[in-house]
Amino acid sequence: MENIRQFSSFAEFYPYYLSEHSDSTCRRLHFIGTSLVIFLLALAIGRGAWLLLLALPLAGYGFAWVGHFFFEKNRPATFQHPLYSLLGDFVMYRDMILGKVPF
Repeated sequence: MENIRQFSSFAEFYPYYLSEHSDSTCRRLHFIGTSLVIFLLALAIGRGAWLLLLALPLAGYGFAWVGHFFFEKNRPATFQHPLYSLLGDFVMYRDMILGKVPF
């Protein structure tokens, strides 16, 4: 059985999160998935097309998990740290846009 690493804060978790995303293709797939999530969310709200919300997990996690299983070759942090991982995805997205994390 796998030992689950514990974190006392997101600030402590984020460097670990980045270390689990060292492959550039994985990070790019995360970026595509997060962009789709933002687009679909805006579209759902703007048009009142609430059924589009059902596509959010598929768009976000689908791209991210392909990146992890086929390129990063590790297990997504989502399985052990779902909330920190979700926040980490949006923070990494921001940091990629700002040039703090390479594409």
